Amino acid sequence: MEKLLSWFRPLPPAPRIEDPDQVNKMYKYWRIRTFLALYIGYCGFYLTRKNISPALHVFSEELGIGMIDLGIIAATFSVTYGVGKLFCGILADKANVRSFMAIGLLLSGVINLFYGFLTSLWALAFFWGINGFCQATGYPPVAKSLVYWFSPRERAKIWSWWSSSHTAGTFAAGALVALLLKYCSDWRSVFYVPGFFGVVIAVYIFWSLRDKPDSVGLPPIEEFKNDVIPVTIDKKTDVSQWTILKKYVFTNPYVWYLSLALCFVYFVRFGTLDWATKFLYDARGINKVDVVWLWNLMPLFGMPGGIIAGYLATKFFKGRCAPITIFYLVVLSLCTYGYYLFAGANHMALTCLFVAAIGFFVDGPQVLIGGVMLSRVTAQESAAAAAGFSGFWSYILGTAVGANLGAAFLVEQYGWGGLYAACIACAVAAIVFVALCWKKETAEPKK
Repeated sequence: MEKLLSWFRPLPPAPRIEDPDQVNKMYKYWRIRTFLALYIGYCGFYLTRKNISPALHVFSEELGIGMIDLGIIAATFSVTYGVGKLFCGILADKANVRSFMAIGLLLSGVINLFYGFLTSLWALAFFWGINGFCQATGYPPVAKSLVYWFSPRERAKIWSWWSSSHTAGTFAAGALVALLLKYCSDWRSVFYVPGFFGVVIAVYIFWSLRDKPDSVGLPPIEEFKNDVIPVTIDKKTDVSQWTILKKYVFTNPYVWYLSLALCFVYFVRFGTLDWATKFLYDARGINKVDVVWLWNLMPLFGMPGGIIAGYLATKFFKGRCAPITIFYLVVLSLCTYGYYLFAGANHMALTCLFVAAIGFFVDGPQVLIGGVMLSRVTAQESAAAAAGFSGFWSYILGTAVGANLGAAFLVEQYGWGGLYAACIACAVAAIVFVALCWKKETAEPKK
């Protein structure tokens, strides 16, 4: 047991490199290597969890599963993922990110290898729930790594570039599912093929990642970049982990505001994305292969949506994210309304336009609220915990209760119009909570 636990302990500091030229060279190398490992690694997480969404119409048809049953499976994942993000977020601040992230993806890949062969609703819900907890090991190590390897003034740009891994992984899952449904006779391949890739990527993460800069002999990022951490803790004082969590996460009102904003963004994100194939196939009469390619437009256009949001925040607002986030949310609500009105087999051009627009304008708020804004209102030492805390509420309330069970209930009781009306209302609610952070969220160091 002691040997097993040692895998998760942070790597000890290496002898400090004193030569400035060597420090520059090593920092450049390790920042690129770390970023690529975090990017490809998180694509692997999405490949082994979003593979079910584009196959939902076939999955439900083959197994005879209705809307409420699908909601139960999805909600089980969201609950375990949300709880896992809180738990893993707290652990990740004190853990070795390399082992933490790699082992979680390895287990997720293994579950996908056999998941397609299950038939019982409760077995499907149980193992997809286990997958949810394994998936929770993905984001907290990323949040921790980005905070320690990139300075505050870089973060909006770097985080938005990294966050395109969400959509790159989702797009890869959708494209892979579309190809498998078209060319492979066994529909279960939509699970075991991504599972294989997940195992391979987990090995790559373990080989490529390291812990904080001091684990490879480099100085702290604020020293290297001559930057100041917006919120920091005096290293000379002996502050317990619980004190840090209580002050900078649990009783921090701005962490709560942003967590609630993210809940509403996640309702819109998954309310549109996860049910898109069912809506377009069942209600709007588009064939089962075309709906998967349409579904793929959301993550495909989400990639530039998140990157451009980060660029605009850096270029025009000195790293402040609230103005761009609010603009994106306003346009998102309008696009959601247009999608519900015009999507269908007789309006394929408009369907493509609104699906792509939703992907573009939902990704920016997710990236900026859940990553950059949160990192700026909490301490560096609690960045992963804050990410886990917001992720917990986002997946419990925004996704499990909202976009999974709530969406299924709304469609059953009020039709698809009820779901998309709720999405628009959630976009407006997110604007309110982001606006509460307008003055607090700043690019300047905290006084």
